[in-house]
Amino acid sequence: MSHNMLLVFEVTILVLAIFLGFEVISKVPTLLHTPLMSGTNAIHGIVVVGAMLVLGLGHKGPFMWIVGFLAVVLGSANVVGGFVVTDRMLEMFKKREPPKPKDE
Repeated sequence: MSHNMLLVFEVTILVLAIFLGFEVISKVPTLLHTPLMSGTNAIHGIVVVGAMLVLGLGHKGPFMWIVGFLAVVLGSANVVGGFVVTDRMLEMFKKREPPKPKDE
């Protein structure tokens, strides 16, 4: 397979993955979004590790650098955002202490 055909194949897979991801996420009900987001942190952690492994390879072109760097940045942002949202969601379930009476 020539280099140009391989590039077209990789870009096609990337575009299809973006389209499929958008379609799946847009169909998720609002009530399920936060629990699903917290559950996908592991998947995005795998994306970050995989991107770092690809960036660590010795033989790659500029396209691989750009896609790998974007995968690390966007995957990391998604993991951090997922943990922040999960923490806020769990705060809603903590028992609140009743307000203390004012001392006069």
